[in-house]
Amino acid sequence: MTAAMRAVVVNEYGPLEALVVTETPRPAPGPGEVLVEVVSLGLGFVDGLKVQGLYQTKDPLPYIPGSEVSGRIAEVGEGVSGFALGDRVTAQLPRGGLAQYAVASAEATSLLPDGVSFDVGAAFRVNYLTALYALADRAQATAGETMLVLGASGGTGTAAIAIGKLLGLRVLAAASTDTKRQFALGAGADDAIDSSDPGWRAALKEKHPQIDIVFDPVGGDLGAEAFRALGWRGRLLVIGFASGEIPSARYNIALLKGASLVGVDLAQVPRRQPEVWRALNEQLAGWLATGELKPALDEPVPMSEVVEAFTRMSGRRAMGKVIVRVGDE
Repeated sequence: MTAAMRAVVVNEYGPLEALVVTETPRPAPGPGEVLVEVVSLGLGFVDGLKVQGLYQTKDPLPYIPGSEVSGRIAEVGEGVSGFALGDRVTAQLPRGGLAQYAVASAEATSLLPDGVSFDVGAAFRVNYLTALYALADRAQATAGETMLVLGASGGTGTAAIAIGKLLGLRVLAAASTDTKRQFALGAGADDAIDSSDPGWRAALKEKHPQIDIVFDPVGGDLGAEAFRALGWRGRLLVIGFASGEIPSARYNIALLKGASLVGVDLAQVPRRQPEVWRALNEQLAGWLATGELKPALDEPVPMSEVVEAFTRMSGRRAMGKVIVRVGDE
């Protein structure tokens, strides 16, 4: 008889409020895979779009959402070396994380450094890898440059602030409320901008005339205005569209400013740039081990309150990465 486990199973795309925890068969690892007993899951904005059927691509139904997990090795598949039962690990997977057990490829699984909690282990992979890839590889950022981060209090925004500071950038945080701006400043930003002010771009230019990089996980009108805010040879990093709207870029801005619109898609990096993928992971693991990187976390939510976790994130109420506690420490 196949063992069962608790999980969130999406049988049809629909509202976040329809999500429930149910029982489903426990998976088994295949060749080159490991089975992780999940302790913590890091929820991403894309997860919320996917369960509603609003993302650019759709997962085959039925499916279990969630792509960032940390926990312990429960089984090791054929041909896998370097892991033992009970090892504390973090893993990235295409889907299946919001469950007591999740299968991950051994290549996308790594040991958690000593002293790093499961919550932190579930928080850094997608957001912080995205930020590091965006800034170090796509933007070719150099120390001393100035970066504007949109949606700065969210999981991706706080990751950009932290990585930007580690790379020696001057970081400006754009957020819509004073609470969010104060949170971004506490996360390491050098200054904060009120993005709800219709005149925010003029105020920004007066105070900070040269914006070299815009980190944009928001899109919409804010992203379009931020593209206009770039200085000479500036780069706008297209991370995502949390606003729900994909902006249209005016090419004359790129021409007049020698500016670049740069797409960032971390999902393709392991296949297209495996050497870059390994270097990114090694760099982040090193920063975590030394304590230089301390991911910003929202208040953890138990799996029984998964709807609250999704709505807090999708409603842009989260301060830092949203963590779902699936198992016990």
